[in-house]
Amino acid sequence: MTILVTGGAGYIGAHVVRLLQQRGDTVVVVDDLSTGAAGRIGDATLIELDVAGEGAQARIAEALREHQVDAVIHFAARKQVGESVARPVYYYQQNVTGLANVVGAMEDAGVDRLVFSSSAATYGMPPVSVVDEKLHAEPINPYGETKLIGEWLGRAAAHAWGLKFVALRYFNVAGSGWDDLGDPAVLNLVPMVLDRIERGDAPKIFGDDYPTADGTCIRDYIHVLDLAKAHIAALEYLVGTERPFDVFNVGTGTGSSVKEVLDGLARVSGLTVVPEIEARRAGDPPQLVGSPERINTVFGWHAEAGLDEILQSAWDAWQAGPRRIDV
Repeated sequence: MTILVTGGAGYIGAHVVRLLQQRGDTVVVVDDLSTGAAGRIGDATLIELDVAGEGAQARIAEALREHQVDAVIHFAARKQVGESVARPVYYYQQNVTGLANVVGAMEDAGVDRLVFSSSAATYGMPPVSVVDEKLHAEPINPYGETKLIGEWLGRAAAHAWGLKFVALRYFNVAGSGWDDLGDPAVLNLVPMVLDRIERGDAPKIFGDDYPTADGTCIRDYIHVLDLAKAHIAALEYLVGTERPFDVFNVGTGTGSSVKEVLDGLARVSGLTVVPEIEARRAGDPPQLVGSPERINTVFGWHAEAGLDEILQSAWDAWQAGPRRIDV
């Protein structure tokens, strides 16, 4: 198959691109390289483009036709919760307009299979400790809102012109499948901690007064390579004729607190990690853990890596990069 991957030069996207290449698919990457790098996509064709920019729909449609693309995996989006609270218009422009351009291009070019990068942020502040896809989604920040709107758009296009659509609601992604594909953007917890340690600063914990066992937020951490494999399974799901669900959690069903993650990093690295406590960030729920039952049953996909394995792989990738930390 030929797969077009938007955001394919970024953290998660590059892992999916490599898995696709390893199984023999042809890959076309559309990326503005704002957080990604061309060196991460191997021999994939690169089209440097902001999918939310002027004229993007026509350029994407042209690429879909030129390369005879069979399916699209859409990652390209902005993803910082705090930034989305401060800059909601920007997030709606980037995330909603970007997806609308991709879906519009697919309709124009007659490409009918789409895997969409959604988020557990769609759940907001759920009233249960472990969420499943039947729970009503009530996002509490603009980032989560844009992802839920993306699901609505995919579903509407499915009804309007037959788009075969599936949304994967990620939980907290970390780790690295290969040392050269570590998380480069310093937007997620683990690289943020390592970045501050490398610069000689203390890591930060945003709030230690949440209603959790140690007062810090609890999240469901998933290895990026496990997540990438879920995208391959989603592509196969779209080939089938029976698709009873269009939304799937991608998580482990197990939560770890921010403090537990920092303690784990200290354990695998040998570093002394003493955080500074700051005020809560706007839009952060106390706990967000996903039930993987649906994806386990329907895709046959299961997360394989535990927290220590995730953190060890993240540490190894960081140490293989240009900002190695002396221990």
